[in-house]
Amino acid sequence: MSDHALPVQALLVVDVQADAVEGDRAVPEAARLLDRTADLIARARSGGALVVHVQNDGQPGAGDEPGTAGWELHHHVEASGTEVVVRKTRDDGFHGTPLGGLLTDSGVRALAICGVMSEMCVQATARTALELGYRVVMPHDAHATHDIPAAPGISDRIPAAAVSRVAEWALGSDLEVVAHAADVAFTALPARAS
Repeated sequence: MSDHALPVQALLVVDVQADAVEGDRAVPEAARLLDRTADLIARARSGGALVVHVQNDGQPGAGDEPGTAGWELHHHVEASGTEVVVRKTRDDGFHGTPLGGLLTDSGVRALAICGVMSEMCVQATARTALELGYRVVMPHDAHATHDIPAAPGISDRIPAAAVSRVAEWALGSDLEVVAHAADVAFTALPARAS
């Protein structure tokens, strides 16, 4: 883990939807996560970076089924050329979505990723970004998940904080993990050639 990361040109806010951060089904310490993600979004906006809200379209009956209250994004989206919503149906925010093209067309080479769930959608999206050659920064305090329940004969309950740390570790040494969301710096998107 490092203290500060070089500036990034984009922020991916993965699945920060009502079902995951509000009410009985919220991740542990959801208020902390929402504070950190709100700060990242505000600083990315003011820095002129691209902000991508990745929104999961859950299966019928799921807490994040499209059109339900749980599916709604928690953070307000400022509709602009530098803030967009990308909807997905799989863990990986790149799979079957326009995310890759959006990043390429915007000239992004470095990005930060935050959101839920650490070991699922956040990790899958970060893995593909790394495989595509992006510089990826992950602020440790800006992604979260649930505890893994005990499995008789296999393991005791695994606390959410441990699951999140393992999700970072499993992405390998190319991932830049910073301790705090405040350690992420943003820079404006490159000017487009006319």
